[in-house]
Amino acid sequence: MSEPATLPPVLTVQADSAETSLGWATLGARRWRCALGAGGVREDKVEGDAATPAGRYPLRHIYFRNDRLVLPAVSLPARPIAEHDGWCDDPRSPAYNRLVHVPNEWSHEKMWREDGLYDLVVVVGYNDDPPEGEWGSAIFLHIARDDYAPTQGCVAFRREDLLELVALIGPQTAINVLSIPADEARAPANDDDVMKQFEDFDEQDW
Repeated sequence: MSEPATLPPVLTVQADSAETSLGWATLGARRWRCALGAGGVREDKVEGDAATPAGRYPLRHIYFRNDRLVLPAVSLPARPIAEHDGWCDDPRSPAYNRLVHVPNEWSHEKMWREDGLYDLVVVVGYNDDPPEGEWGSAIFLHIARDDYAPTQGCVAFRREDLLELVALIGPQTAINVLSIPADEARAPANDDDVMKQFEDFDEQDW
């Protein structure tokens, strides 16, 4: 008898509520606090809306500052960030949502940052196969600010937590960002739902 297929691991991300950018990321029995986009979690994300895209996506690559941290053993492809690295966020560019060399004629953000947020980055495979329209770019897992301030659409973790997480993920890992926040997912049934249960009740069910 053949062994049952093993489901690929999923990193599930969910906001606490629609009014906050704070959330939790869960992988198996592990759970980490995280910050999400200032624009909320959206299924219809577009470039510049600061929203984290809802949905399930692969994880592509790891970029890191080897002058600032020691990367643990990882399964995803990884390489150090260089001073000339940038990420194109201009939908008009043929390099949209790609790593680019800076300076660059197209709008981009620098990967080499002084604030430490990109000391460790995991690229999420969102709108990259191939990049289309203006559906957003540069969706990463990266390091959070000390106060877990909202991101521009990424999922951000405490430095120590992201270092732990990158050692647990690999090419088979998917990230699943839930569109429904935790408080709505566990909301109790309303009065109409309760009355409907009584209407559907049949004495034969006893």
